[in-house]
Amino acid sequence: MKKIGFLSFGHWTPSPHSQTRSASDALLQAIDLAVAAEELGADGAYFRDHHFARQYASPFPLLAAIGARTSRIEIGTGVIDMRYENPLYMAEDAGAADLISGGRLQLGISRGSPEQVIDGWRHFGHLPSEGATDADMARAHTERLLDVLRGEGFAEPNPNPMFSNPPGLLRVEPHSEGLRDRIWWGSSSNATAAWAAGLGMNLQSSTLKDDESGEPLHVQQRKQIEVYREAWREAGHTREPRVSVSRSIFALVDDRDRAYFGREGNSKDQIGYIDANTRAIFGRSYAAEPDVLVKQLAQDEAVAAADTLLLTVPNQLGVAYNAHVIESILTHVAPALGWR
Repeated sequence: MKKIGFLSFGHWTPSPHSQTRSASDALLQAIDLAVAAEELGADGAYFRDHHFARQYASPFPLLAAIGARTSRIEIGTGVIDMRYENPLYMAEDAGAADLISGGRLQLGISRGSPEQVIDGWRHFGHLPSEGATDADMARAHTERLLDVLRGEGFAEPNPNPMFSNPPGLLRVEPHSEGLRDRIWWGSSSNATAAWAAGLGMNLQSSTLKDDESGEPLHVQQRKQIEVYREAWREAGHTREPRVSVSRSIFALVDDRDRAYFGREGNSKDQIGYIDANTRAIFGRSYAAEPDVLVKQLAQDEAVAAADTLLLTVPNQLGVAYNAHVIESILTHVAPALGWR
């Protein structure tokens, strides 16, 4: 069995061709799609986090709302940019969302991607320490978050508090037991995958990765997963880690599918630069008749190696069509590959 969920970037634009013409549309439809995905038997509803953009941001109200409307499906992010986050405030928000959902939160975090604005994290009040980079700051915020999520007291109580305190040092509340083991790191390189394993985080590998060998994306990701799992073993963690990969996959089962994605059938990996110094490989899209998709996906080494597959969805096409995209994979593709 392989867990199958969806990943939405939450795009919205005031265009007559978009089903999400406002932030309100995008958010409310995200809740409806998560409910529909649960009813279809999908395993996860995941959401991207981008600041200063017409996409999802501030994920915790959305996750809490979905947690209140659903009962089984995992809810998560892929990913939250840790350069922008106050780790203690984030621990409070995450703890509340996890408790509302009954312990279903799967929180994907990372250093973040190229931004809409220059050094946007500065506007949120965050500055790297002297001699450090913004990536260093993101990792420092992450390590602090992980420490806080352990639930151990660290703050000295006021001797004259407004309300009575339990004995000893105080922790951030609300605390959700087990959330610390459901933090994922979105890694674009082998080195950061190993770093995440050392800290006991699960691994998310997206449709974009640092091009470290010139090989196809799925091969590089499979090797990244191997590096991660070896680092996990060396760290001596006792639980089994989880690994997800993201893919754009469309089963062409009706005329709508062929009109929207028929031309994606010849898609290939692409090489580009996400900043001046980082050469990256961008993964292909899969779009074909179900029997062809089964053969293509059987050759994807990273999908085979991961326990979780996140389907990127075109959210601007509306809830009904995106539910159809998810159902097509669950019905026509997953059983033939042994995922269901």
